[in-house]
Amino acid sequence: MPTRTSATVLAAALLLIACSVVPTGEAIWMKLPSSDTKCVSEEIQNNVVVLGDYGVISHDHNHSSTISVNVTSPYGNNLHHRENATDGQFAFTTQESGTYLACFSVDGNKHEGSSVSLNLDWKIGIAAQDWDSVARKEKIEGVELELRKLEQLVIAVILYQRFLKAREVERRNLSEQTNSRVARYSMMSLSLCIGVSCLQLWHLKRFFRKKKII
Repeated sequence: MPTRTSATVLAAALLLIACSVVPTGEAIWMKLPSSDTKCVSEEIQNNVVVLGDYGVISHDHNHSSTISVNVTSPYGNNLHHRENATDGQFAFTTQESGTYLACFSVDGNKHEGSSVSLNLDWKIGIAAQDWDSVARKEKIEGVELELRKLEQLVIAVILYQRFLKAREVERRNLSEQTNSRVARYSMMSLSLCIGVSCLQLWHLKRFFRKKKII
């Protein structure tokens, strides 16, 4: 029995360490201004499950505030849109790598002086999985369940590292292209300056000869 408990603790510890490497989500509490929009962004790779739960906390008990929600992909595709909402949920599997945005704004007719707060629980990848359903379906528990979580998280770490490597290559290529363009622009500018200087010297020499100064 102690061995089984120790294995569970070890698996849980490894799971916690791996979670610190891969972004798995976060719980956010924020205040929404009446005349502005607030957005939450997360950089996520392709083919990752995303789950979000949001709810409005109104401090004005005489007025029920509602919000508009809009979730978009890196290419601007609308993944979730809702108006006049007090709470809700969005869920999707990413089809493209990049920054995903969840934007929130207070609907009209908001009473002056009142405040609206929002609670957002944003889960990504392994954190968005329903492990209770997995355990019931596959009839696993304890160490086996923790090892299954660890296995999925290791896969997520590998995929995330590949994603970061691909992003690094992309940014390095972009940096090299930019440096190459700057170098070409510098050479063109230098050539133009030399050409203009030579033209000015020729013009001044011709002017002085006409005036018989030289």
